[in-house]
Amino acid sequence: MQRTRIKDILASGQGGSSGLDGKVLLKGWVRTRRDSKGFSFLELNDGSCLANVQVVVDHTPELLPLLERLNTGAACAVQGELVASPAAGQKWEVRASALTVFGEAAPETYPLQKKRHSDEFLRTIAHLRPRTNKYGAMLRVRSEMALAVHVFFHQRGFAYIHAPILTGSDCEGAGEMFRVSNLEATVAGAMTPPEREAQEFFGRPANLTVSGQLEAEMLALALGDVYTFGPTFRAENSNTPKHAAEFWMVEPEMAFAGLAEDMDLAEEFVCALVRHALAHCAEDLALFGTFVDKTLMSTLAGILDKPFVRLPHAEAIRVLQASGKSFEFPVHAGSDLQTEHERFLCEEHFKRPVIVYDYPKEIKAFYMRLNDDGATVAAMDLLVPRIGELIGGSQREERLDVLQSRMVEAGLPAEPYWWYLDSRRYGSAPHAGFGLGFERLLMLVTGIANIRDVIPFPRTPRNLEF
Repeated sequence: MQRTRIKDILASGQGGSSGLDGKVLLKGWVRTRRDSKGFSFLELNDGSCLANVQVVVDHTPELLPLLERLNTGAACAVQGELVASPAAGQKWEVRASALTVFGEAAPETYPLQKKRHSDEFLRTIAHLRPRTNKYGAMLRVRSEMALAVHVFFHQRGFAYIHAPILTGSDCEGAGEMFRVSNLEATVAGAMTPPEREAQEFFGRPANLTVSGQLEAEMLALALGDVYTFGPTFRAENSNTPKHAAEFWMVEPEMAFAGLAEDMDLAEEFVCALVRHALAHCAEDLALFGTFVDKTLMSTLAGILDKPFVRLPHAEAIRVLQASGKSFEFPVHAGSDLQTEHERFLCEEHFKRPVIVYDYPKEIKAFYMRLNDDGATVAAMDLLVPRIGELIGGSQREERLDVLQSRMVEAGLPAEPYWWYLDSRRYGSAPHAGFGLGFERLLMLVTGIANIRDVIPFPRTPRNLEF
């Protein structure tokens, strides 16, 4: 018999949805078992949705020995008849006719029991936490939002491209990169720099990428509109709720586009993702809205309610200075925005998402286009409630001489970027793009406050488990 998923049973609205006159085969994990005289109730979940299905198992000589092996966490198959349930709160239940035990779970040691566990505890058992309601829901939302990313760009004619994970250049120029080597550390440490370089796999230092942007620019200057969606890495010793050493980025690049088009795409993108979450993840979002963040649904509705605010960095600084707020990080004309500033703009002053643009050149990356004033660059950050910065982007500097000057100011050597500079020598064109942190998007749509809880196996300082 073909397996029936619980999601399909609940969506069908009628018994017998399997086409087998009400007979179904379920495969999943036991959430709870309750025993009564002559029969038992199993709550079975198969991961396809938040809901469980109740299975009624009679204490027959054939079923009882198998039933006694099914404690919380055990994996099993249930074959039986799907019937209307007399119990409140559920439409269907399954009357079991056959059981198969795939894997037992000893109740003395299985760490997930029928109670609420703290996020801190669940991070220590990240291999098992997907079986909880919260993390199962998060992973389903994560999957659905990844699909939404691809649908959005596919519908708009963007080509999906794959940027390299191993790189010899630093996109951000910050130097916070993981070194990759084929050499054992003790062996490499005993070598002189020239000896080590000669023995390195690539013949030069290699790193894990912090961004696919530079390569995406090259492909946009051939294909027009492209995007990359993949893992990125940053060796930043930060333990904030918004930072991880490994995270996923969505990075579109558009040829023949400027800052205005970049901001338009960013706003359209965020709104499309939020609408997709509300339309396709309603049951899971309801869980988060009830148990994680009671303001979640109103926050998501507020994102779609009005156009985003757009204001220059200088104006944002004036708003913050006039707020009367005592910020931990005081603001001045040339200061970057911290999370407390970003959240004030979104949550208290404007009460909706904000796009801040035209930042001082000193606090932004070398590749951002220098404005005519010579003091600011055509950069933009999209800020949302609770998270702060969700997207960072810019029009890219397409003028070779200006780009070279900016690299000198940033102290970057030209040699590793020879190919990047070539793109400004041959058929250079205005172009723009941005990066969206996928985990921050998930924090936005689920209300989960820590990035460690929206990625299956978080990589953070001192943590490389699983």
